[in-house]
Amino acid sequence: MRNTLIIVVVLVVLLAVLAGCGVDGAPQRPVEEPLQQKVGVTVSGDATVGVVAEL
Repeated sequence: MRNTLIIVVVLVVLLAVLAGCGVDGAPQRPVEEPLQQKVGVTVSGDATVGVVAEL
């Protein structure tokens, strides 16, 4: 029974990993940007620590 459970868990994890591949489409090469845009530091995005609830 324990071996069956381990096999099922491994298969579920494997399927989850394979399902995540290509979620955002086929891989694409990065576009070369001009050198002027690469100079400096830019920070953007959201950061969350703890529990978040949206009503």
